[in-house]
Amino acid sequence: MFSALLVEQGDTGQSVALTSVDEARLPEGTVTLEVAYSTLNYKDALAITGTSPVLRKYPMVPGIDLAGTVTASTHPEWSPGDHAVLNGWGVGESHWGGLAQRARVDGDWLVPLPVAFTARQAMAIGTAGYTAALCVEALLAHGVRPDQGEVLVTGATGGVGSVAIALLAARGFTVAAATGKTAEAEYLHGLGAAGVVDRAELAARGKALQKERWAGVVDAAGSHTLANACAQTRYGGAVAACGLAQGMDFPGTVAPFILRGVTLIGIDSVMAARQRRTAAWARLAEDLKPGALESITREVGLAESIAAAQELMAGTVRGRIVVDVNR
Repeated sequence: MFSALLVEQGDTGQSVALTSVDEARLPEGTVTLEVAYSTLNYKDALAITGTSPVLRKYPMVPGIDLAGTVTASTHPEWSPGDHAVLNGWGVGESHWGGLAQRARVDGDWLVPLPVAFTARQAMAIGTAGYTAALCVEALLAHGVRPDQGEVLVTGATGGVGSVAIALLAARGFTVAAATGKTAEAEYLHGLGAAGVVDRAELAARGKALQKERWAGVVDAAGSHTLANACAQTRYGGAVAACGLAQGMDFPGTVAPFILRGVTLIGIDSVMAARQRRTAAWARLAEDLKPGALESITREVGLAESIAAAQELMAGTVRGRIVVDVNR
């Protein structure tokens, strides 16, 4: 038996509770793990609170991230005692996820835990930080350089934004952090942001083309924020879009793309190939300092994750929430 956060669907709707589960109920997979830590992402909060229908089947253990130790494997690349990390692949949506003490998954979904990080630190990064690394990798691959001007990060106090700021600052970029939480300026400066932009400047409908400000952008907001970020990006610049915190719509025009040669890069972390995953984790291991991780991390126990998910949906969470599944 093991403890798990279990979401079930009944006649009166969805319910979620900390439950004792028989290991025989674990789904099919080639690798079984003893989970050490998981984390709460926006998608996890949607699943736990039932705010959006992200779950594909019931009952479901949410948690799109996990870090743990292999206890059994029929996969050729994994052996008992190996330390592994999982991000995405539909885990926590259509396949039981990381908010539990045990997990059974496809071994192809796993990557080795980088030696630079503990399991807890890897989950302080989680999908949010791994997505931030994918965004930074995309900007660098496009040729965005520190000497070309400022880089904008939207949703700056969130998990993606916080890690993106730290990574970009470590590479020598001048980072402008956009947030609606202006009282968090000290926190953002501590991560490496050179300046803070009020989210309101970007959140409303703007002109098709605006003053050129950004050499590159990491956007976790979507909607008007993304449209305005594109309209303010300098000639030849790039925008990495990875989220929809403001909305799924994109109320922009083609003007930035056909008149300034701006490139809009879509970032998907769920189904990314292993090569891209390992490159992102290598970037994190090289550029993300342990002190920066600690400053953006709060730890909760498995039972506390339900309340923490509600906080995340209310927009009152700063940085990352790590879940110790064994307390």
